[in-house]
Amino acid sequence: MKYLNLLLLCAMVFLIKPDAATAQKFMAEEGYVEFVSRAPLLEFKGTSNHLTGLIDLDENLIDFFVDLNTLETGIRRRDRDMRSTYLKTDQFPFAEFTGQLLTGFDKDNPEEQQVVTRGMFTIHGVEREIEVEGTLEPRQNGLKLNASFTVLLEDHNIDRPRVLFYELADEQVVNISILLEPVTN
Repeated sequence: MKYLNLLLLCAMVFLIKPDAATAQKFMAEEGYVEFVSRAPLLEFKGTSNHLTGLIDLDENLIDFFVDLNTLETGIRRRDRDMRSTYLKTDQFPFAEFTGQLLTGFDKDNPEEQQVVTRGMFTIHGVEREIEVEGTLEPRQNGLKLNASFTVLLEDHNIDRPRVLFYELADEQVVNISILLEPVTN
């Protein structure tokens, strides 16, 4: 009898509020992130497929991070120097953005939607408030997020190589792309 009452209660909740069974939390452990450095003498990018993310629509929470040790630029020595000398990944292994959606988002609208978030971006142990613009698109298997923002190295106390000053821009463009799947409880 106890199980029958529980079953009836669950059925009533779904009949009264049909979207109660729909996931409001989305996660991914493998997304794409890149930074692009456009300096007077050289343009290059670093990439990683180890972006981890969470979007919780109920709590209006967005949280993304990447292990900086997974960034690759295509040149081993530059990667090693970037990690040890400039990003100091032994002390600060992650970059993270935690924030909230400023714009509305309708996950039942199948169209790609422009979104703006505001939150704290942390890299090299320094936190800065930023706004990030991007798109969210409902997909059959979750939410697709694409976003882009700019990071100034000096804002995060990241030194530029003195010898290669004209080969590394102070302004880095960061692009992310990730498919987040619904979390079922």
